Amino acid sequence: MTDGAADLSLRVLTVNTHKGFTFFNRRFILHDLREAVRDVGPDIVFMQEVLGEHHRHAAKVADWPTTTHYEFMADTIWTDFAYGRNAVYPHGHHGNALLSKFPIVRYDNLDVSVGEQEKRGLLHCVLQPPGNRPQIHAICAHLGLRESHRQQQLELLSGLIEEQIPPDAPLVIAGDFNDWRLHAHRRLMRVPGVREVFVDAHGKAAKTFPARFPILRLDRIYVRNAREFRPLALPPRPWTHLSDHAPLAAEVVV
Repeated sequence: MTDGAADLSLRVLTVNTHKGFTFFNRRFILHDLREAVRDVGPDIVFMQEVLGEHHRHAAKVADWPTTTHYEFMADTIWTDFAYGRNAVYPHGHHGNALLSKFPIVRYDNLDVSVGEQEKRGLLHCVLQPPGNRPQIHAICAHLGLRESHRQQQLELLSGLIEEQIPPDAPLVIAGDFNDWRLHAHRRLMRVPGVREVFVDAHGKAAKTFPARFPILRLDRIYVRNAREFRPLALPPRPWTHLSDHAPLAAEVVV
């Protein structure tokens, strides 16, 4: 992280935590996931499918944290965190979370669920970087599995950007868009100034699913009002064993 007068270099990471379990829920790996995220050294972490609590798992799973999963992930590295609860069920709940090395001055979780089957949200956080720099807006997204749902959710996301985020404010949108047909990407490209980090660098979105043999381009990092941005390469291991999605990382200068 560069703390200069003119610019600020941010390392961002997005990862679907799969509720702390490996693919097919065979093994609880939240401790390993925390170490892997720490090794990347991000300033801001966008997380999807984060468990807020689960009473049944807490009673049965060895090494289950005594705190929420997002607090456990944050530990002493990320001083601020926010959680947006999306899905609630008898044993607990899960949603999106954001970890930040900068103060989160405010946040809001926008419910973008369509119907009752899939509970989805957009976690919008406003971060205060050091010095007299402008506030940074960060949106952690997890869109639905159905194309018709994603189209409605993209309209809500576009409205959020237009109505609540100043046009000159630095903005990072990251998460699991479930957008294998790239329709959501084309919709976001119509929002003035928005760019996708991997598309800009390589001409196409990154393949992230399934993590061991990625063929679908589901996860994204979008930016607006960034001076510079570039994707960061992450090694396959240990990530292929930590989630069903491969993470994405980028360096963003604001």
